[in-house]
Amino acid sequence: MFQKWNELLFLHWEIDPDLIRNRLPKELHLDLHEGKAYLGIVPFYMQRIRPRFLPCVPKLSDFLELNVRTYVHDHQGRPGVWFFSLDCDQPIAVEIARKFFHLPYQHAEMSASQENGIIDYHCQRKGHPEKALYRYGPKNSDLKTSQPGTLEFFLLERYLLFSQRNNGTIYCGQVHHPPYQFTEATIPEFNTAPFSWESFLIEREPISALVSPGVSVEIFPLSKSPQKSQKAPKPQATFQPTAR
Repeated sequence: MFQKWNELLFLHWEIDPDLIRNRLPKELHLDLHEGKAYLGIVPFYMQRIRPRFLPCVPKLSDFLELNVRTYVHDHQGRPGVWFFSLDCDQPIAVEIARKFFHLPYQHAEMSASQENGIIDYHCQRKGHPEKALYRYGPKNSDLKTSQPGTLEFFLLERYLLFSQRNNGTIYCGQVHHPPYQFTEATIPEFNTAPFSWESFLIEREPISALVSPGVSVEIFPLSKSPQKSQKAPKPQATFQPTAR
């Protein structure tokens, strides 16, 4: 599949590793940066989504998405993303992602508008009264790419996603895109409602707030994640494939 991920806000909080580790499948291992675990909220625009060789479809190829995520590696040490939830305002996209990608997509009412470089982003998950609110934009126009070994590289440059079927089987999917261009975010308004939807109690300020104008993305078919190895896993360095 081809997609565009645009106007992304990356908010991250440090969290007790045990609070996340206990909620991961046993086949996956929590990925740490300098001994610290991170939980993120990422609202953005999904645009121009289409399968290979097919055109975009009006009202189906563009929608909003907000995910709650952390960072893991598998038994081979390959780093990737684990999603606790993905809220979306396109019902058909939710059902397709659940069925074919085994991802925990949730139905939500969402809206986003932009004025003077500031995005006003709202999300309300079906069945939850509290609304997620984000007003965000770039602090400056100086975009950069992250360097290996930095926290920004650890949080942004992920090219595998992991998901789990109802029978417990772990799948991984590869994505290709250029490295993120990003800058620090200004966030005049935000809350942590998506964390409460997933039973995480975090209300403090994020330790990292970044924005990116976006990337063009290729999504590849899912495959079964390899079975457990005999040796303890060691995380590999996150790689940076370019879009093809």
